[in-house]
Amino acid sequence: MDKPVTFAICGLGIRGLEAYAAFQKQHPEKMKITAGADPDPDRRAALQANYGVPSGSCFATGEELLAQPRLADVMIIATQDRQHVAQALAALDKGYHLVLEKPISPLLDECLALQKKAHEANRVVVVCHVLRYTKFYGTLYELLRGGAIGRIESLDAVENVAYWHYAHSYVRGNWRRAEESSPMILAKSCHDMDIIRWLMGVPCESVSSYGSLDWFRAENAPDGSADRCLSGCACKEGCPYDAEKIYIFNDKSGIRSGNDEWPCSVLVNKPTEEKLYDALRTGPYGRCVYRCDNDVVDHQVVSMRFAGGATATFTMSAFTAKCYRSIKVMGTMGEIEGDMDANVLYLRKFGQPEQVLDLGTIPDRFAGHGGGDALMMDYVCELIAAGGAEGLTSVDASVESHVMALAAEHSRTHGGSAVELAEFTEK
Repeated sequence: MDKPVTFAICGLGIRGLEAYAAFQKQHPEKMKITAGADPDPDRRAALQANYGVPSGSCFATGEELLAQPRLADVMIIATQDRQHVAQALAALDKGYHLVLEKPISPLLDECLALQKKAHEANRVVVVCHVLRYTKFYGTLYELLRGGAIGRIESLDAVENVAYWHYAHSYVRGNWRRAEESSPMILAKSCHDMDIIRWLMGVPCESVSSYGSLDWFRAENAPDGSADRCLSGCACKEGCPYDAEKIYIFNDKSGIRSGNDEWPCSVLVNKPTEEKLYDALRTGPYGRCVYRCDNDVVDHQVVSMRFAGGATATFTMSAFTAKCYRSIKVMGTMGEIEGDMDANVLYLRKFGQPEQVLDLGTIPDRFAGHGGGDALMMDYVCELIAAGGAEGLTSVDASVESHVMALAAEHSRTHGGSAVELAEFTEK
């Protein structure tokens, strides 16, 4: 590429600043950030210091940024869920291509409005379903399309959220309430709906779903627990959800293990142990998990029927030790089982020895979606530099999986009744 693709960023949080902007550090010949917006002055300062963005090109809101003449080739929109579409529509009006954080929106009419606008504006819209870009799912996709196990009949996917991740993001954090962000099936698991639709290779026709918020409720608070973990809680020692354990001591997420990135960086900028303790004493992440204002489900199952009669199931659970995804695809001539944590696929063609496909060490921490974040940014840079076309995770592809997720949520809130997707979209 002759020169780097230029990017402006609305939302300098964990996704905008730490996941996507970081690609410039790895490949300055491909990516150049020219502007950004965030209400947090420390994050705007970090954009200036780490990426050389002039102060005059840093704004307090996305709306201020979008009021300027077009400042880049591509706009990354990584704000909160319910801000996405309004900002995306304004960016398309300015002539930007888009990298849009998932989900598009928890409202189906907004998803469809953005899809329509993207076609009218003739702009590239890449939705951040980053799992499609990983070696794990990319290899699985190629095996399935190549007929390695014959015709797909069944698929079973599991998202193991991990107890501490769920407590961080969906009990104490920004995605704890559906009315403020999105239901869990979109906020967390639209990745999975997208991957399932992609792997199956045909449209989903019907879904049904069950799930609820069972555990993280006030009536389950143990005797002697306190409103805050650092306020003399008598249950602290035996509670795995204790905030001090998660942010200070945990061997993956804690600061004492050398982790000064996500999730610690959500609590404070440039985390230190002292700053984290201050945040736990006064901020939302130090609250007892049984005494928060959360309402999103802590477990959910979805059953799906696809064109041609194949079926799929999906399980999301907060109650797992590790944070990873697993999958099993069953076909007429064999099966494939995969463990994303180990980055290994097991191909078992009927009547033949098992083949173990070790896909190598994942080149990032657990927050990077198996390398998908960086791989997606590389794909976007190449796509835009080549003149743009429909991308791997285009808005058209993404809307399909959003319809699946929203129909599943409708089913869940209506007793698990089956929802026909064609009828659901029309309504």
